Amino acid sequence: MTKKWRQRLHLEPPHGWLNDPNGLCWFNGRYHVFFQYAPNGADGSGKKCWGHYESADFLKWEFVGTALFPDIPEDRDGVYSGSAIVADGVMKLFYTGNVKESGDHDYITNGRGANVIRVSSEDGRSFSEKRVLLRNSDYPEYCSCHVRDPKVWKENGRYYMILGARTLGDEGCVLIYGSDELDKWRFEKKLAVPDFGYMWECPDMFEVDGHRLLSVSPQGLPHTEAANQNVYSSGYFHVNGDDLNGFEEWDHGFDFYAPQTFSAPDGRRILIGWMGIGDIPYTNPTVPLGWQHCLTLPREITVSKDGTVLQNPIRELERLRGEEFSVPDGESRRVPLCCELLGKANGSFEITLDNAVSLTCDGKIFRLEFKDESVGGGRKIRSCVLKKCGDIRIIADMSSLEIYLDGGRKVLSTRFYPDSESIKLQTLGISLTGCQLNSMEVDIYEE
Repeated sequence: MTKKWRQRLHLEPPHGWLNDPNGLCWFNGRYHVFFQYAPNGADGSGKKCWGHYESADFLKWEFVGTALFPDIPEDRDGVYSGSAIVADGVMKLFYTGNVKESGDHDYITNGRGANVIRVSSEDGRSFSEKRVLLRNSDYPEYCSCHVRDPKVWKENGRYYMILGARTLGDEGCVLIYGSDELDKWRFEKKLAVPDFGYMWECPDMFEVDGHRLLSVSPQGLPHTEAANQNVYSSGYFHVNGDDLNGFEEWDHGFDFYAPQTFSAPDGRRILIGWMGIGDIPYTNPTVPLGWQHCLTLPREITVSKDGTVLQNPIRELERLRGEEFSVPDGESRRVPLCCELLGKANGSFEITLDNAVSLTCDGKIFRLEFKDESVGGGRKIRSCVLKKCGDIRIIADMSSLEIYLDGGRKVLSTRFYPDSESIKLQTLGISLTGCQLNSMEVDIYEE
């Protein structure tokens, strides 16, 4: 297995295609991270399954294998995204079983089945028979065939399920169902914002630091120079009753979609996203090598005193810190991958990586720009608006950058593909301190 561009801090598929994180949970003393997986095609072709990683500490991971396959009539065209909940000592997985009928269909208003299916596990590795809970006929009559991505949680002694949907009028929304025992589900309400995309994918409702948030990945938003720049977006609303207020993007970089959160055993709210996106106009050169995409670093989600949602890498990452170095203002230095870089802005600055990637800030606008498109696979520029730049934290893996600004108030993620296992840093207007990051331990094997 070639190791060129293989990540050392981010979870990847051993081969084939990875997309949405699914089924995130803590169960039997281990973190479980499932993900959409097409093991037979790095381009996403072939059977859509769930792959499965486990870890006790976020640092030593084991690829357990392919957990769920499309093997019943109700999921014959794909085991699509979903979630996990631990109830009565049992892991219960919920997902969308995709069905595409043959014939002349548009697969929006007809020809597609979207079934909510549940499986259970007492050990996290072997799974029960599949049980179909909801079919198209169980969704409101105003819904199209696009209803998917169940996220289930428990609140005040009752279970809730939220689903992303597209109405027949091309309105994105979420549907909320309730249940007393995870078997029978009853539709309760729809939440939506007028004229806000035609489809909302991968919904997630949760509370953090006393704030209730609805995370969604809306499709069809208008693009601007510094907002909703990607083909599809991912962000969150603040929820007040049934009102959805504002919309803030989780990530302003090139590669981020379909995040999901869960609660760690110590109460932290952890978010993991897909460091990729569908229908991109750029490329990833790992496809000829047999795999594509990865997940983001797990991020701790908190809310500041002024109500701003913050994202920062999990604190466990600090245990991987190694040899330290510095890059004074106006100087250059070659540093190893993987590494962590820290700086404090006092005005405008520029950081250049390998004369190929430029990170600039004029105090209000931060820009991530590829000067050499071969390193970016066709990626060009992404921007975000800042109240102030504050500090900058960069996690550089073998083929990715995660950039955290002003204490995690803004984040940009991207893939990049340098030629060597080190990069040349140049600074102007800012000094950087940093350290080499040791690799996670990942046990990957061929199935």
